[in-house]
Amino acid sequence: MKKIAIYRLASPRHTPEQLNTFTQEFLSTLHVEYELKGDDFTDYGSHALDVIFICTGGIEATFMNMLPDLRQKSSRPFYLLASGRNNSLSASMEILSYLRQQSIVGEIIHGDEEYVDYRLRLLEQAGEARQKLRGYRLGIIGKPSDWLISSHADPVVVKQNLGVDLIDIPMEELFNHLPENKSIYAALEGILNDYQLQGFTLRCFDLIDRLHDTACLPVARLNAHGYVAGCEGDVPTMLSMAIVRSLFDVSGFLTNSATINPETGELLFVHCTIPLDMVERYELDTHFESGVGTGVRGFMKEGPVTVFKVSGDLKRHFIAEGRLVMNLALPNLCRTQQVIQLSDRMQAHYFLTDPIGNHHVVIPGHHADILEELLKSN
Repeated sequence: MKKIAIYRLASPRHTPEQLNTFTQEFLSTLHVEYELKGDDFTDYGSHALDVIFICTGGIEATFMNMLPDLRQKSSRPFYLLASGRNNSLSASMEILSYLRQQSIVGEIIHGDEEYVDYRLRLLEQAGEARQKLRGYRLGIIGKPSDWLISSHADPVVVKQNLGVDLIDIPMEELFNHLPENKSIYAALEGILNDYQLQGFTLRCFDLIDRLHDTACLPVARLNAHGYVAGCEGDVPTMLSMAIVRSLFDVSGFLTNSATINPETGELLFVHCTIPLDMVERYELDTHFESGVGTGVRGFMKEGPVTVFKVSGDLKRHFIAEGRLVMNLALPNLCRTQQVIQLSDRMQAHYFLTDPIGNHHVVIPGHHADILEELLKSN
């Protein structure tokens, strides 16, 4: 099944031959793979991206009558594909205006070939990520660490908006899964398999007191193996990492904010773990705060990055593009250390005036457009 489905609305004033000609001439300008559904809306809402081609004018009332059924099939935004002929754009604008009056999100996709292709590819990627997220099971192993007083989430809201199930797992479960060699990695892998999880966040500091060891390296390895593995029981950051995983097939670097220069937009992000598939090389050291166990000092390739975070109620998010300018190895900080220069230095004020908790996620590359699109579509 193709990821993009294109449905058609057209006025009966035109003959079938004329409508087929209009359709073929316009759709031949697209450079994306799609399946043309024509006038059959039976499986509308089941693809990564469902688009309605407004082939002609005079179909506004038809769309209005179809709307209740289409909303039952899908709660996603409406994407109206408009050509420059047969009053296609005019009809699309009238429909979008009506949708707005009903508080329904929609967009007209119209412009030159390059722009239309760009929007369709972006929306397809966001839709595919939404499909991946639906059915995710993410474990909360132990409750959030005591200092994370704002880092919780409502399971009902998360399920409704992302399709993700949050599974509470007592901390004792991890200790019960420990093999004779006390391998934290094996215990976490056992929980992932037993609970059929795609990821977890772990109240990891409990391991220092109980086992005199840390989960920094196991978390780094599990992230590299395709799971979402978060720290300190931080649920919003785990959700942020799951969104990143669904889009880019990496979990992202879960960071602490060490220093911020609001005048220059330069940030220092640190943590004692980073996914091993995100770094060019890494070193092992002790865990910074405790001086025991293993911490990971990873060196990520310098270049474009995106800083990202969603709130636990999914009502807020932060996205900032920038550049990783250097990796540090200072002895008095968490072991992985990244100096990031934000493209818009004014965004640094967010961290000092309205942050979504402490932890944020760093992703290689500039991805503001696709992240905004995915979050807008939920």
